[in-house]
Amino acid sequence: MPKTLPTTTRQSSDPLTRRDLLCRSGGGFGALALSALLGHESISASDSKPTAASDPLAAKPPHFAARAKRVIFLFMPGGPSQVDTFDPKPRLTLDDGKPSPKLYLGQQRNLLASPWKFQKYGQSGLDVSELFPKTAECADDLCVIRSMVTDDPNHPGGCLLMHTGERVSSRPSLGAWVTYGLGTENRNLPGFVAIGPGPIIEGARQYGSSFLPAEYQGTFVANLDQPLKNLTGPSSKEQQRRELDTLARLNALHRSDRTDDGRLSARIDSFELAYRMQTAAPDAFSLAGETPETGRLYGLDEPKTATFGKQCLLARRLVERGVRFVQLYHTTGGFQPWDQHSDLKGGHEKNALATDLPIAGLLKDLKQRGLLKDTLVIWGGEFGRTPAREGTANGRDHHPFGFTMWLAGGGIKGGLTYGATDEFGWDAVDKPVHVHDLHATILHLLGLDHERLTYRYAGRDFRLTDVHGNVVDSILA
Repeated sequence: MPKTLPTTTRQSSDPLTRRDLLCRSGGGFGALALSALLGHESISASDSKPTAASDPLAAKPPHFAARAKRVIFLFMPGGPSQVDTFDPKPRLTLDDGKPSPKLYLGQQRNLLASPWKFQKYGQSGLDVSELFPKTAECADDLCVIRSMVTDDPNHPGGCLLMHTGERVSSRPSLGAWVTYGLGTENRNLPGFVAIGPGPIIEGARQYGSSFLPAEYQGTFVANLDQPLKNLTGPSSKEQQRRELDTLARLNALHRSDRTDDGRLSARIDSFELAYRMQTAAPDAFSLAGETPETGRLYGLDEPKTATFGKQCLLARRLVERGVRFVQLYHTTGGFQPWDQHSDLKGGHEKNALATDLPIAGLLKDLKQRGLLKDTLVIWGGEFGRTPAREGTANGRDHHPFGFTMWLAGGGIKGGLTYGATDEFGWDAVDKPVHVHDLHATILHLLGLDHERLTYRYAGRDFRLTDVHGNVVDSILA
């Protein structure tokens, strides 16, 4: 197979021949040795293709000069309400309880005013509700996009679209595309790490590699007290090295007739990564060396903020050690905690209390360490919430037609609001930003052209944004 750059189109492998079929069916000892390991591979890697590079995770040059080197995505599953967080609507307050001028799913619903007050913060005068007083202290670093739109009003499709650019079939995740295009700056750690202490809707599909080589899928961390298991090696490193070298030779023989099996190559490479991680990972994932002041900055000293605080602090420790993409899921209390169909006030207050201080701590810590300028931080959910009450309950329904996300650092203009929804918060009416546009912009900030970052699979060139997406130039610093 001719060698090609990983940030350009890749070629698919040749069709299976009869000789290949016989070799596969007679794999013998090598197949038995690896079958158990491959059985634990995530579903997203089942159709992955091989990589031509000898070290697929080695750092690679971007297409053009990058503003950001790394990404931290703070994902709020369930859909935070835009009109209760970063998009104030005085008209909604004025018309509270009145019939909405817009039907939702063919139903007439009554408007529901936000139970929280908004205030202007920072030199920019950014509007933030009292749900996020600590994050509001970083107002001049935030670029709030108030005109986000998506295509799916349901959680599974909405989450997949936000993470992969496709709401139905399995596609590579954003983090997988980024590590495919840029590799990682630290070969002793995974290039892409996803952290979530609770169950995640759609599971590995949100951080998987799909048809990209399996090396690019995210390493998932669920247990914050023991992030990665079995990192302690034998007493003799020399003995372990000899064992791995012997295993590598056996695996090389097994792989020689299976060059089209990306899962096999990725699993063999993972042995070497695990060996190197025995030195780097325990330090990266340990919070023991952090000062009490840093712990308080992230809220580790308070039970209500400790869990997400640990996630945010781990994210900072990972990106400063060269991990390219860190995905944080706020799943404390459920797999979609922001889904307030009822008890809007109680639910959103609980979620904001758990995340506000840690998010502010992360932004402040990155900034004082000089990392925020080239670390892109993203906050948001899969969609927003309706401005109207859902039935007679004190809650809001799913809302894909106009919602809010914010970005900070990594080449983004701070203290900015971009786009707008109408006076009630129903529809994006000024400068709509589709999820595809967001993805194109994220890749652009990392120095990647979303139209050039492609992978050939099943006879066509795929990309994260498919045939869509425009970079939102106005929010770039």
